Amino acid sequence: MEELKKFAEENYIPIVRDRTAKALMEECKKKSPKLILEIGTAIGYSGLLMLKSCDGYLYTIEKDESRYQMALKNFNLFNMSNRVNLILGDAKDELEKLVNQNIKFDFVFLDGPKGQYIKYLPMIKKLLNDDGIVFSDNVLMHGLTEHQENVTHKNRSMVRNMIAFKDEIMNDREFESKLYNIEDGFIISKKKGIKNN
Repeated sequence: MEELKKFAEENYIPIVRDRTAKALMEECKKKSPKLILEIGTAIGYSGLLMLKSCDGYLYTIEKDESRYQMALKNFNLFNMSNRVNLILGDAKDELEKLVNQNIKFDFVFLDGPKGQYIKYLPMIKKLLNDDGIVFSDNVLMHGLTEHQENVTHKNRSMVRNMIAFKDEIMNDREFESKLYNIEDGFIISKKKGIKNN
């Protein structure tokens, strides 16, 4: 895993940071999910961390073909490919397909394109079992969501979308959410079961 981390750093491939990775593994271990969904595979580093933390099966979506190929190789290398459905495609399209197949997940790791989180959220809610966990990474975007005066024109809509996502998930009554100001920030949200009175 250290070699994978080194490779990612040397090739400027964003992977989950150390303290965030530790929290992710702890949540996974605690939840012990049967089915995990990851949006943003990259080279498979976070997927491997989750698989090492529980006995679950992982669906993971990656849009970039070269990263998809690297992830494929890494899941094989760690003898995990029998526990992974690695999907090459755009997350929005693939999430729609999963919703149509009525597949339900116990744990979702959201680490794809930051400006798209808000668009994925309605589908993630449909895909998540009651008591399921959504772990959303990089929600502070290097402090840009807190200090919008530093945002370049190019990143403005991405930052705005992330702020909208943060507000939405933190205030959604179907979730119990907590924001952790660690590294680049993450939110852990637990979906409450709807109780009939």
